[in-house]
Amino acid sequence: MDNVIIFILLALYLFMNLSISWQKVFSKYFDFVFVVEGKKDSASLRAVGFEKIYEIHKAGVSLHERIEEIVGSISKKDTVCILMDFDKKGKQLYSIVQREMQAFGVRLDSSFRKILLSLNVSHIEGLDSFVENHSID
Repeated sequence: MDNVIIFILLALYLFMNLSISWQKVFSKYFDFVFVVEGKKDSASLRAVGFEKIYEIHKAGVSLHERIEEIVGSISKKDTVCILMDFDKKGKQLYSIVQREMQAFGVRLDSSFRKILLSLNVSHIEGLDSFVENHSID
């Protein structure tokens, strides 16, 4: 139900230019753990207020080992959102990370990813610029 409300708010803003804030749109997700590709993605999420962010790429560590590290450092109660870019490489990486995290029993939620896709934010590193250029406060 919350996702439906968020989509309605975004649709109203986009089509009727009603005033809502990004903080309100993002508020449901501030407690989520985010898994992103790299440092630029992480910096972009931090710039818009997210704090629990893990980068999947880590020098000298295989993808599987990095997933194990992340899973070992989060709580079973945490909800994880995997945010890889929407290009071919990002989609492939998303599928691998999703499959492995599901195997570890991680609670996954892709609703924020779907919001970004609906807003045409194709690269996570561009989220902060998108928010800045599309002020809705």
